[in-house]
Amino acid sequence: MKLVAEISMYPLKEQYIEPIQEFIDRLNTYERLSVLTSATNTVVSGDYLPTMQLLAEEMQRSHKKVGQAIFVCKFLNGDKMSTDI
Repeated sequence: MKLVAEISMYPLKEQYIEPIQEFIDRLNTYERLSVLTSATNTVVSGDYLPTMQLLAEEMQRSHKKVGQAIFVCKFLNGDKMSTDI
């Protein structure tokens, strides 16, 4: 089963661009993920459970480094989508 996740990250600190870019850069290191970034969000797709695990690990990593950050996520069943990203 495929997962498509749309994620927006909002670090609660004055210097917010660097933590967002670091999060996106880390996601792009995983060959098994497809990552598409726009001005307001990042869309990640891959096999359902491994993708959820990687997202959880990377969000936790960001929280440990940044402190407070809001992640707004939408999760979709990629198997039911007409096209892949």
